[in-house]
Amino acid sequence: MLVLMLIVVNVFNLSASPNYANARNILNATRDFLDKAIVVFPMAFVLMLGEIDISVASTMALSATIMGVVYRAGCPMGVAIAAALVTGIICGLINGVILVKFRELSSMIVTLSTQIIYRGIASIILETNSVGGFPKWFGKIAAGKIGLVPYVLVVIEALFFAYLLHYTKFGRRCYAMGNSVTVAKYSGVRTDRIKIIVYTMAGLFSALAAVYLASKMSSVRPDVAKGYELDIIAMAVLGGVSTSGGKGRMLGASLAILVIGYLRYGLGLMNASSQIIMIVVGALLIITVAIPGFRESIGNANWFVKLKRSVQKQ
Repeated sequence: MLVLMLIVVNVFNLSASPNYANARNILNATRDFLDKAIVVFPMAFVLMLGEIDISVASTMALSATIMGVVYRAGCPMGVAIAAALVTGIICGLINGVILVKFRELSSMIVTLSTQIIYRGIASIILETNSVGGFPKWFGKIAAGKIGLVPYVLVVIEALFFAYLLHYTKFGRRCYAMGNSVTVAKYSGVRTDRIKIIVYTMAGLFSALAAVYLASKMSSVRPDVAKGYELDIIAMAVLGGVSTSGGKGRMLGASLAILVIGYLRYGLGLMNASSQIIMIVVGALLIITVAIPGFRESIGNANWFVKLKRSVQKQ
C-alpha cells in the first residue's frame, strides 16, 4: 500500500510541475524533509515500546540553540556540534529516567512537559535572536554527498536501525516490551535499561537532526522545528509502527518518510497553505491506520457468516 501511495504521490507531483522529474528537483525535495527523517527511526523504537516522545522537536531547538551559543562564544565548530549532541543525549536521558523512576506517569504527559521546558530554555537563552555565520564547510553537511551518492548518511542510519531492530537481541526485546512489559520483565529483559536507552537514542538523533537543520538554514533560532514532532510521529505510524507497541518494520517507516515528504513538497508546488497540507496529511494518516482494522472487520464478518451457514446446515 505504501509503495502504491508513493507512486500516486509522484504522479501527483508530476502533474503539479512537469519539472519535478528533474533529478536535481527530486534531490532538493528530499533535502527538505531529511531533518525529520533522521528522527523517525528512533521514534519508531519509542513507539515500538508502546510509548511516545513529543519532545523531539523541542530537543532539536534546544540542541541547535546550545550549538549556536557555544560557537558564538568563540569555540570551534566541532566543539559546538559536540555540545549539541551532548544536549540531545541529556534531554533524551531525562525523559527516560523520569519514566523509569515514576512509572505512574504516562510518556505523553512527561514528554509534553519536557517539550515545553526544552523549548522554553531555548527561548530564554536566545530570546528572539538568531546565531549564524557558521564556517563554509558546515553548510555542506545538509548536502551530505559522498562522491556522487547524496544523503548517504541518512541511508546508513536507516540500515543501522533496520539491523538493530530486526537482527539483534535488543530489537527483539523491544518487540517483547511492546507486546507486554510485564511478561518481558519476568522473562529476564531489563526493561528499565532498554527504555532509557531508547529515549536517549531519540534525544541523540534529535540533536543530529538539529545539526542538519542548522546546516540547511545557515543559522539557529529557538523557534526552529516547531510542529516537527507531528510529522515525525505521522511518518512512523503511517509506516506501520503501532502506537500500542510490538509491531512495525523499518522498511515501512522509510517508505512513509518518502510518501509524506514528497506529498508535502507536491502540495507546496501547488501553493497549498500549511493548514491544507496538515489536513491532507492528517486524513492520509487516518485512512492508512483505519484500513487494516476495516479489512479485519470484513474478514471477521465473512467468518461469522460462514459459521452461521454451517450451523444452519447442521
